[in-house]
Amino acid sequence: MYDFATRQRALALLRQGVTNRVVAERLNVPRGTIGWWRHEDRKRRGEPFERVHDCPRCTPRPFDHRAYAYLLGLYLGDGHIVSKNKQHHLSVYCSDAWPGLIDEAEEAMRKVMATPSTGRRQKQGCIEVKSYTWHWTCMFPQHGPGRKHERPIALEPWQQEIVDEYPWELIRGLIHSDGCRVTNWTTQRVGGRPKRYEYPRYFFTNKSLDVLGICSAALTSVGVEWKMVRKFNEPFNISVAKRPSVALMDTHIGPKY
Repeated sequence: MYDFATRQRALALLRQGVTNRVVAERLNVPRGTIGWWRHEDRKRRGEPFERVHDCPRCTPRPFDHRAYAYLLGLYLGDGHIVSKNKQHHLSVYCSDAWPGLIDEAEEAMRKVMATPSTGRRQKQGCIEVKSYTWHWTCMFPQHGPGRKHERPIALEPWQQEIVDEYPWELIRGLIHSDGCRVTNWTTQRVGGRPKRYEYPRYFFTNKSLDVLGICSAALTSVGVEWKMVRKFNEPFNISVAKRPSVALMDTHIGPKY
């Protein structure tokens, strides 16, 4: 369907390191066709196939530590890595009600690793934001079989250094995934009449004691007072209710958007 000149131009670009997607868009050729041409060219030249990646843990490439701290919070809160058969990707779920968080999750993935393709998949009431590469397990060594609350979760020393550098970004990621800002209310009798009082507070809810510990340690490091709330005699969520701490959280996090 395509002339010899178009194929040769595509191969010339591919040999220069241009990605399949860019070549396909530039030449208006389906990406699958470009991939097949690349495969046949490599096979003909006896070139071993190595998937292109820009993993900061496997290469000396610097990466955005601020974006990583936020993405780490998203992953620990409500993210996971799918690694089975030929499928391997980082996945974060964001409610349809917060389109800003969906954009920020995808942007953080691209800032940490720009080469992998990203995508969005509509689910019932939420968007699954994905980034496809085997190397997300390098960036999140907490990955493993089973649910996070069923296995130990501990930060590697290099991750802890980033968290110490950007604790608020980690906290933002945790709140944006498994946390919320709500307005509580109560009534008290003043002058013989009931009076309604409203006050905001933050919650972070997670079944993993280790993840709760990572969150509470970060909160303590930035001067936020918190309280552990139990459910069925088990730690269940972290509450931030004192006015100065809520004001501090509002300055750095605020409501979801």
